[in-house]
Amino acid sequence: MSKRILVVDDEPRYLRLLDANLRTDGYDVVTAEDGLQAIDIFSSQPIDLILLDIMMPNLDGFETCQRIREYSNVPIIMLTAKGDEQDRVRGLDLGADDYLVKPFSATELLARVRAVLRRAQVATDIGQARYFTHDNLRIDFARAEVWREDQPISLSATEYRLLLQFVHNVGKIMSAEELLTSVWGPEYRKEKEILWVSIARLRQKLEETPHAPIHIVTRTGLGYLMPPTESEDGG
Repeated sequence: MSKRILVVDDEPRYLRLLDANLRTDGYDVVTAEDGLQAIDIFSSQPIDLILLDIMMPNLDGFETCQRIREYSNVPIIMLTAKGDEQDRVRGLDLGADDYLVKPFSATELLARVRAVLRRAQVATDIGQARYFTHDNLRIDFARAEVWREDQPISLSATEYRLLLQFVHNVGKIMSAEELLTSVWGPEYRKEKEILWVSIARLRQKLEETPHAPIHIVTRTGLGYLMPPTESEDGG
């Protein structure tokens, strides 16, 4: 079954461009011209990915992303104007999975869409174990659920896949390039901004004290790691 993509942009030429390129690549496409319309559409039918412009009337992309993230982890790619670094960071910080800078080519568009959809198909097991624990953190691989103490934590597909990289490599320092290549794909290996924001967002969710993390620790100049603990188990 074809993946269904919701394209949200108030510029008709971009809607036409995105619609045509995505349909050529075999996707089903639904379009909206502002955030309110997008939320109505998203609430009424299954959507596999959202391409979301930032500057729109009625409800901008930031607010739309924030509202959707309150109840869904659907992959979201923000569409940003060239050079607006603050917009890209803000979008990622609100839970977007990636960003695409206007103007963009059909090749870049489709590559980003494929990469984000690929990350959404996260693995849900590690070996034969169903559970993994790390101090007060617990992961149920069969359900792809994460808990801190007795509280469930809602992670996006990208955040969950990033967490799995640390789980797979407990005690090993992983460089930024290694994490970007493993989680986002080789074409992202220089996009450290995405990793920094994603690590910060993951810490906000996983750590009791984000500025003094115990699950994802920085090794300055080297990378990041999940330190080994006595509480780790295989299920």
